[in-house]
Amino acid sequence: MVALDHFSLDVWESGVVTLLGPSGCGKTTALRVIAGFENAQGSIEIHGRKVLDEGVFVPPEKRRVGMVFQDYALFPHMSVSSNVAYGLPGGGDRAPRVAEVLALVGLTGLEDRMPNELSGGQQQRVALARALAPKPEVILLDEPFSNLDASLRDRVRRELRLILTEARTTAVFVTHDQEEALATSDIVAVMKDGQILQADTPANLYTNPANPWIAEFLGDADVLESEARNGIAETPVGSFKTDIRGRVSVIVRPENVQISLGETSNAVVAGSEFFGHDQLVTVALHEGTRVRARIGPRPIYQTGQACRVRATDARIFART
Repeated sequence: MVALDHFSLDVWESGVVTLLGPSGCGKTTALRVIAGFENAQGSIEIHGRKVLDEGVFVPPEKRRVGMVFQDYALFPHMSVSSNVAYGLPGGGDRAPRVAEVLALVGLTGLEDRMPNELSGGQQQRVALARALAPKPEVILLDEPFSNLDASLRDRVRRELRLILTEARTTAVFVTHDQEEALATSDIVAVMKDGQILQADTPANLYTNPANPWIAEFLGDADVLESEARNGIAETPVGSFKTDIRGRVSVIVRPENVQISLGETSNAVVAGSEFFGHDQLVTVALHEGTRVRARIGPRPIYQTGQACRVRATDARIFART
């Protein structure tokens, strides 16, 4: 079985690129190959220097790559400052550099704490400071938020992005969480079965997915089947222009679905999920299909209520 198949990725200096995909798609393997923990056929170049090629294998400690592991891998018997200093060469400039990176990650004053005296978010920042201390050319982060409580995840994610921006460090970040990838990255590379299917900015990737699988993987989406004729794909929620002929899949995102009352109904409300800032309403169309609408917190629709549903936008793909 091939873990990576024709994997190709360009990362610009100081950019944050995320490898996003389901478990087992090769994300962590790609990270380990870049770090030098695993070998592979192919080539890797970091800042113009070949670290992997035919007859070339630069060991991890000489690649100038920092790594933040999923479980942080802090030394439990060492203080915060000792953990951060671990990867630095000996000499009188270690203490100033440790102080500098601890200030960067907001941990000044915690130098003498032990890892078990820190919160999960603080431990993650120690791991990040340790990776940044030797001034790596690239920093790799493997599922860095997976061990954090949901209440901490959003805040720590924002902090991490600010730290990476201030440090001007090139970063490659691995996650299976779509929201984390979209919120954290300059470029998101969607992976499946060891391949990169599409790499683009978060906005372009979300609005213009290359295929239906990416559209459904990257956020909520409903699929309607149609037959495109004369440049139009007719669906129960609207008609959409397309250059494709024949059988098509029409991908509709909930934020592009509108619900209204007082018109001729084409659906009934089947249920809803209320989140405070918005709600996700599921409607059953009269012809049998269900779609979802993401709307504001008001009005509250009742299950069984007749309504009119229309979509304002859709992405259309030829059915294979």
